Amino acid sequence: MRAYYFDNIPGDQRLPHDSGTPVSDHILKSLGLLHWYIPTSEQNQVDTIAEERDHKNKDTMNVTKQGLGDLFEEKLKSYYQEHMHEEEEIRYILEGTGFWDVREHLSDSWIRCQVDTGDLIVLPAGIYHRFTLGETNMIKALRLFKDEPKWTPINRGDFADVNPSRVDYLNSLAVN
Repeated sequence: MRAYYFDNIPGDQRLPHDSGTPVSDHILKSLGLLHWYIPTSEQNQVDTIAEERDHKNKDTMNVTKQGLGDLFEEKLKSYYQEHMHEEEEIRYILEGTGFWDVREHLSDSWIRCQVDTGDLIVLPAGIYHRFTLGETNMIKALRLFKDEPKWTPINRGDFADVNPSRVDYLNSLAVN
């Protein structure tokens, strides 16, 4: 995984938007974001991480124009809307390329995390983020869940700001 500050230049969200300013693992970890590179030939390591993090269920997400048809652009727009989740988000990339943009809390800057085949990313519950595909327009990812598979975004706003998961996330930053 490669992380850098988003350049904020208008244009296709699927382009790299690399400002040229890298983001260190120390900064990512301070935001609660974790990542590993695990070759697809060693996927049993993904199961070990899932077990350590108490994730019991998984499914496969395959985002392609062929697979989603007329819903493709609509889905990409919904993923790119700034939001948070009440559970941590764990994704293991089986194929393709994508970007998770996460908010750096104090500066409110976007940090772009480019993921490729073999990358596993963990976003903490309560962190504001968004997702988009890379220029290949496809990604196949294993999604890990604590309970039944669900993807419930809570879009950024007053309601999200007082959500217990968001408050807990902000409190965890104060401890770090």
